[in-house]
Amino acid sequence: MSKRFLVPPLLATLALVLTFGGCKRSEPEPPKPAPAPVVKEAPVRSKEQAMDALLAVPELKAWSAQIEQRSHGKAHGAVIEDDPVPREVNGKKYYQLTFVENRAADVRRRESFLVSQKGDEILVEDAETDELLTLSEWRRTIERVNLKSAD
Repeated sequence: MSKRFLVPPLLATLALVLTFGGCKRSEPEPPKPAPAPVVKEAPVRSKEQAMDALLAVPELKAWSAQIEQRSHGKAHGAVIEDDPVPREVNGKKYYQLTFVENRAADVRRRESFLVSQKGDEILVEDAETDELLTLSEWRRTIERVNLKSAD
């Protein structure tokens, strides 16, 4: 055989080796784990913020206005802390607060509330049944905002 006939097959083989020899078998990448869901934790609110949230409840605003009006400014609606130790309900901590009629001679309790330290939940303590009601349940049980003792 002459050199003339060996060069083209040799070049073709070399071209094939260079083309396919450097290629690796393509294997799919293992799937990446899904990112963990971002759980946004509710901010912790202070006792003062809890009291402000309670005073913002429309029914308590109405009670405050009625107390002022009926007493000609001598009594006021207010929120006081029942117990400085947070109450735990279903693993969640709550401030123990009460809406009162604040008079010169005494303080008269109107309704007791639990205001969550995290989140915006407000529960109402039903004094008759000793149960906790959500704000919406409590609203269904009161027909009208009435005060019994504002003079």
